[in-house]
Amino acid sequence: MADFLPERRHETLGADFFDPVRPAEFPRLTLRHRDRRWAARLGLEHLDEASWLAHFGRFEPLEGSLPEPLALRYHGHQFRTYNADLGDGRGFLYAQCRDPADGRLLDLGTKGSGRTPWSRGGDGRLTLKGGVREVLATEMLEALGVSTSKSFSLVETGEELWRGDEPSPTRSSVLTRLSHSHIRIGTFQRLAYLEDTANLQRLLDYSIATYYPELAAAEDHAAAFLEAVVGRVARLGAQWTAAGFVHGVLNTDNINITGESFDYGPWRFLPAYDPEFTAAYFDETRLYAFGRQPETLAWNLTRLAECLVPLSSIERLEPALNTVWPVFREALPRQILRRLGLKPRGVEEDGAFVTALFGFLSASQAPYEQTFFDWCGGRASITRAAASPAAEAYAGEEFRPVADAFECYEPVDDLRLDHPYFARLRPRTMLIDEVEAIWAPIAERDDWSLFHKALAEIAQMREAYGVAP
Repeated sequence: MADFLPERRHETLGADFFDPVRPAEFPRLTLRHRDRRWAARLGLEHLDEASWLAHFGRFEPLEGSLPEPLALRYHGHQFRTYNADLGDGRGFLYAQCRDPADGRLLDLGTKGSGRTPWSRGGDGRLTLKGGVREVLATEMLEALGVSTSKSFSLVETGEELWRGDEPSPTRSSVLTRLSHSHIRIGTFQRLAYLEDTANLQRLLDYSIATYYPELAAAEDHAAAFLEAVVGRVARLGAQWTAAGFVHGVLNTDNINITGESFDYGPWRFLPAYDPEFTAAYFDETRLYAFGRQPETLAWNLTRLAECLVPLSSIERLEPALNTVWPVFREALPRQILRRLGLKPRGVEEDGAFVTALFGFLSASQAPYEQTFFDWCGGRASITRAAASPAAEAYAGEEFRPVADAFECYEPVDDLRLDHPYFARLRPRTMLIDEVEAIWAPIAERDDWSLFHKALAEIAQMREAYGVAP
């Protein structure tokens, strides 16, 4: 059994980076979800329900970790308009610890834990539906191989909330998110905006020492750091594309420096390939549409580069920033092939294969996830694909280049086509109508059976694809 390894690392940045806050006092606490795999990994599996609620509902300190929650300070571009009034408005950094498996620092941060100095008139709460949606998003993304935060805990809090975008009153919750960092591009932007070069240098030094210690000997710390963050974020963009995922709100305060996807609001998965597919109803210009996500990440990374100019130079930072597209172009074929369980062949061959695959997906409008599911293993799944609900699409002329390419690709050695998951006719998906169907019985009669069934099926999918925690 792992031992919980508490940390208080973020405190060392100093008081200019956060505000100590008190969590909200909720009228009733009901545990709705906890990530038992990660609880065991972190040495918290021994907590009974009462103790769990004490820590992740009332936010009593975990022994040895932060003595009080910290609302983090940051700014950010929201739909490319700069906002200097941001910060943790309905969440805080609750605790930090070390991962016993790899030694990396982990944050336990909240969403819906009450008002802070940065709430801007909001109530600091999270709807239960919003919490359920975030659990479903993170579980699904992890199973699809995306670097994502984990929904460590979801607790219903017994309050009635009023929201303009859903039937009100609605139930409330508090979510605890597990991630490697809550330092965002917006954290750097705030200090650049304030022209606080001393704290900007402090933040860079902290970030390298904490998250990128391999860069300690670099000649130019700022340029080396930028290149490392660019690489992780560009690879995240490739993972989203391979998963058919649309984040929905890719503001600079939602991009962290460890390249993990987090903070899920109006997310969606693609029904079928559509570069214009948009998750947020309020994204009227389709700024954050599926096909524009890599461009948006590059734009956000440019904002990080601008922040680092006082600590380096444009001449040194520009080459680091310009690695974003080469990294993305290399990562995308690898992510597509990973999802299909196929061994890479080479840059040109893999690039041509991805072009053929997306040409087919665009022309045929075959279901996105169904296609990856049917053809996992390439030609090893010909019989399975012939029995698919999408089999007619594979018989069309648009599929011919993909079929020809499959002849040249070998399955990976640990392919698990004999797993029960691949005996299904359809894959587990998480399209918007499915999310609504899971929520409806919870809202109507407090029936969580579809929620638990979905999580069980996602766990089966994660196991079939061999995704480790």
